[in-house]
Amino acid sequence: MNTIAAPVPEADRAADLAAQQRKIVNRLRRAEGQLAAVIRAVDSGAECRDIVIQLSAVSKALDRAGYAIVASAMRNCIADPEDTSMTPEELEKLFLTLA
Repeated sequence: MNTIAAPVPEADRAADLAAQQRKIVNRLRRAEGQLAAVIRAVDSGAECRDIVIQLSAVSKALDRAGYAIVASAMRNCIADPEDTSMTPEELEKLFLTLA
C-alpha cells in the first residue's frame, strides 16, 4: 500500500530545523571541549598515545557534526524542492568533502 505523506506545515519544519541546529551545536561544543582537553594534554606533556586517542575523538566528533550538517541540508532540500539555495550537486560535493 503506497501512501503519500502530507505536506509538513511551515511551523513544524521550522521547529525541526531548530532542533537539528541545536543537535549540531551540541556536537560542535562537545568537540570544542575535547579539543581543549587535547591542548591541555600537550601542554602538560601527556603521553603521546593519550594525546592521539583524544585527537581521534575530536576528529570523529567533527566528522559527525559535518555529516549532520549535510544531512540537515539534504532533509531541507527534500522538504522544500523549490528551495534553490543549494543544488543536489553542491550537496554531493559537500558530502564528499567530508569523506
